[in-house]
Amino acid sequence: MGRLSTLFAPERVAVIGATDSEGSVGRAITSNLLESFDGEVVAVNPYKEVVLGLRCYDAVDDVDAPETIDVAVVVVPPNVAVEAIREAGAAGIENVVVITAGFGETGSEGAARERDLRAAAEEYDLNLVGPNSLGVMSTPKGLNATFGNEMATEGDISFMSQSGAFVTAVLDWAAERDVGFKDIVSLGNKAILDEGDFVAEWGDDPETDVILGYLEDIEDGEKFIQTAREVTQDTPIVLVKSGRTDAGASAAASHTGAMAGSERAYEAGLEQAGTLRVESVQELFDFAQILSGQPLPDGEEIAIVTNAGGPGVMTTDAVGDSDLSLAEFEDETLDRLGETMPDEANIYNPVDIIGDAPAKRFEIALETVLEDDNVSMAVVVACPTAVLSFEELAEVVTEKQQEAEMPIATTLMGGKSVGEGQDILSEAGIPNYFDPARAVDSLDALRDYGEIQAREYEAPTAFDVDRERAREILESAARRNTNRLGVEAMELLDAYGIPTPRGGVVSSPSEAQDLAEEIGDEVVMKIVSPDILHKSDIGGVEVGVPPEEVRDTYEDLVVRARNYQQDATVLGVQVQEMVDLDSGTETILGMNRDPQFGPLLLFGLGGIFVEVLEDNTVRVAPVSEPEARAMLDDIDSAPLLRGARGRDPVDEDALVETVQRLSQLVTDFPAIVELDINPLVATPDGVQAVDLRLTIDQEEL
Repeated sequence: MGRLSTLFAPERVAVIGATDSEGSVGRAITSNLLESFDGEVVAVNPYKEVVLGLRCYDAVDDVDAPETIDVAVVVVPPNVAVEAIREAGAAGIENVVVITAGFGETGSEGAARERDLRAAAEEYDLNLVGPNSLGVMSTPKGLNATFGNEMATEGDISFMSQSGAFVTAVLDWAAERDVGFKDIVSLGNKAILDEGDFVAEWGDDPETDVILGYLEDIEDGEKFIQTAREVTQDTPIVLVKSGRTDAGASAAASHTGAMAGSERAYEAGLEQAGTLRVESVQELFDFAQILSGQPLPDGEEIAIVTNAGGPGVMTTDAVGDSDLSLAEFEDETLDRLGETMPDEANIYNPVDIIGDAPAKRFEIALETVLEDDNVSMAVVVACPTAVLSFEELAEVVTEKQQEAEMPIATTLMGGKSVGEGQDILSEAGIPNYFDPARAVDSLDALRDYGEIQAREYEAPTAFDVDRERAREILESAARRNTNRLGVEAMELLDAYGIPTPRGGVVSSPSEAQDLAEEIGDEVVMKIVSPDILHKSDIGGVEVGVPPEEVRDTYEDLVVRARNYQQDATVLGVQVQEMVDLDSGTETILGMNRDPQFGPLLLFGLGGIFVEVLEDNTVRVAPVSEPEARAMLDDIDSAPLLRGARGRDPVDEDALVETVQRLSQLVTDFPAIVELDINPLVATPDGVQAVDLRLTIDQEEL
């Protein structure tokens, strides 16, 4: 176990604010501890002499050997809670659980109090849970340091929740279904300990087989991804993450900012972390049960054995909706099923052994399909009949699963008749679901976790770049007192090795002509103004300008900009080499900085249809080479990059390298808040960044 081992396995717990007053939180916590805790409970309250039969101390430093107190549970009012934490720290207590509310969740005064609380905890290096927490539980020690009304059943699931009410609801729900837990923590406001700390702790805990969580946000996305990646190599993590709206995305200044809202950051971050994200409590525990009880499959092929045609079809539909596939039986399997099943049976997958099937017929059919090399897992679907004992069927399924060492889920579609059969299955770690779709989804989650566990994470490539030149360009924008840059910052991309067309920004017609003649062909000209975002909408872009028309075009572009916005800052005109768009594919590569996860890279189909088609994918930076390459695979228009309909395939290696180089740029410079390269033109000969737009935070420079 890690640094939080004594938090969940204490020998001595002090309740600071213990009381016997009816209906109080202090009484509930003290009573819960006395009822089940396999250790000593110490009551602290200067206004009481005895609480529920316990001698009451005025302060923790009055207790005999206060440094041997493993956990202090703080339930005093918020105005004295910070001082109570300091006293606990000074007494040598390492773990503190702050039940008290009235901190950051209550407004500016509470936020200030929470800052003081954090400072006190950091001063004494405390492992602090909360504030505003329901408390903690650990079943091996009988530890119920909460004010909930239910003690968890012992099991191998550890559970964290950002909502205390959710903990009480889950405990009530789980008790009825015989779902057991190892540790439970209500995270509260996460002033010190957050979800990453508990993931790390339970990842090192041999008694925790599955980690579950209900989260409303993640404090440090980068830390969480790194921690979870390590943990999920051995222990699955299943999360409900609430709050799926993209609030604030409409206010973003770039295409990427508009398309990569906070929800997409969570999707990408949690996927990169190796977690399984679910949408309901039902899924949370469906997945937990199969992950803790069944082996991982060696493929995605599933066999269905049923005594009912309709439920068999339902199960088949569920397979079609999943990432699993129906196994195609070998001839030997079909021959044996044909010999052993009734003539009316369907021996092809799904195997329907018809309604008069006793447990013995299920046994023969299940044994036969599990011996097929094309089968990686199975689901048994059974409806109650007069000739079928669910208890006998459960024993058959248990025996065959143990022989085959292959994952199996069951769907015993009944009510009271299921009871004893379900108990047998549960004891063997085989989950049972009334709905066959839940059984299939759970097996799909098992397959998904198998892929997560097999991942090999590579470190991001560190390219040789001119970081100082990039910093100069960003700082020059700050000196102009602007937070928006456009094509005038193209050298930023050059500094990080991202190819751009020949050209530059000029401030006079004569300079424009000189540059055009140097390029030696028709050019693209664009007005350069941080105040004009969509230049083509106001006639601020001219394509295919011959050298002899460059002077007049320069003047026209400036006039159009002034007519559009008289007070706009015009830095000049960009003169740029023409890029053959017909021979390439326009893509977009961008970044939006998420408050929790940091730089969120976006890649997809670019050009003028970028926000219409929204064919894109996102990853949290920094990304490795395999992650960058996977971004190309993710988009629906990937065939366009690979030579669809007679097109020449683009240089994918150049695209992948450009994604990695931008990843390094935005990781190196937290001041870059949003960035768009649109279009990033991909051709068979490489890539070129044609246009650039970015937003910076001057305070971060």
